[in-house]
Amino acid sequence: MNQSSQGGAGAPVAQAFVPMIHVASVARSIGFYELLGFAVGNVHRVPECGDEPVWAWMQSPAGAQMMLVRADGPVDDGVQAVLFYVYCDDVDGMRERVRAAGFEAGPMGYPFYRPRGEFRSRDPDGYVLMITHSQDD
Repeated sequence: MNQSSQGGAGAPVAQAFVPMIHVASVARSIGFYELLGFAVGNVHRVPECGDEPVWAWMQSPAGAQMMLVRADGPVDDGVQAVLFYVYCDDVDGMRERVRAAGFEAGPMGYPFYRPRGEFRSRDPDGYVLMITHSQDD
């Protein structure tokens, strides 16, 4: 790698990478992501949508961040080409919490890169989440 691709002296570097997810209902998605430990930091509403927010910024106590924005059209879960990895301290406990709330929580898998397990879930719009332990655990 050359120095500029590594963010060498004086080169600008990214400070964060925050996904903005298009969703059918921001309020419904807020409820789902609160299950995973995220809290609403800010919302934006427009008069024509009443109390339903059209945008939200969420953050976890550990610093994970995301934005939710109301989609202009239907969300097609069949054409999404992204997986969201969600890291947590207690994978088994998170799986039970997701299941108890009535959401999909696939079987635990134990690939070599996640020896303490991971499972697949979907948010209310069908986005695939891989929920697993953090690298440092």
